[in-house]
Amino acid sequence: MTVFQDFFTGLQFLTRFRMVKQSDWSPASFGRSVKFFPVIGAVIGVSLAGVNYLLHDYLPPHILAAIIVLAGIVITGGLHCDGLMDTADGIFSGRSRERMLEIMKDSRVGANGVVVFGLFILLKWSLILDMNTAILSTALFVAPVAARLAMVIGITSFPYARPDGMGKAFAQYAGRPALYLAFFFSFILIVPLGKLAIISLTASVLCCMVVARYVTSILGGLTGDVYGAITELGELVTLAVFGIIAYIMI
Repeated sequence: MTVFQDFFTGLQFLTRFRMVKQSDWSPASFGRSVKFFPVIGAVIGVSLAGVNYLLHDYLPPHILAAIIVLAGIVITGGLHCDGLMDTADGIFSGRSRERMLEIMKDSRVGANGVVVFGLFILLKWSLILDMNTAILSTALFVAPVAARLAMVIGITSFPYARPDGMGKAFAQYAGRPALYLAFFFSFILIVPLGKLAIISLTASVLCCMVVARYVTSILGGLTGDVYGAITELGELVTLAVFGIIAYIMI
């Protein structure tokens, strides 16, 4: 029963899906849920692919692309978008490590965050709009899985930059077994979809690891905001690889 509780803890934290009444929000329960992040990504991916399947015959491509982008934000409650903006504000501020962490903790959004988020939305919308319709649903499924595997790597393989914080619970209680299980779940979900899906997942993970190393060199570790930024970046890279390879092969 604990396994299902751990899954629902992660699902109800990372998304707006409310499947059960949650009573245990302890740091340990957050940590135990990390191994299920790729599976939660699959739930998000199925939802986005479902939006595309239901609406692609009825809407112009540019409107459908906008709805898919909006659906992703609604499903996650904008959680990772917030992390992306806060990370951009801090990392691009040019201040000291301590001041960067203060900026990232500030609830207000600065110019760097707004610009990066605007560019991110534009790129994501463009990639979805230009995607070969034959592979769009697959790409929409793979992207959240790959991105959340990248987040698990960030949580389990890099130090946490703050002495406390929401993300600290994930980093403290996840451990290496969570990473191995996340890889296993990702393998089961992605490999049956073919080479393009595997290449996209690999590219997403490698890119996010480079970013995680870079941020760690500046902040001394990662934070919950950086986990969100890595997730958004992972989705963008996955969609880009799908789109580029499909374009080259046509």
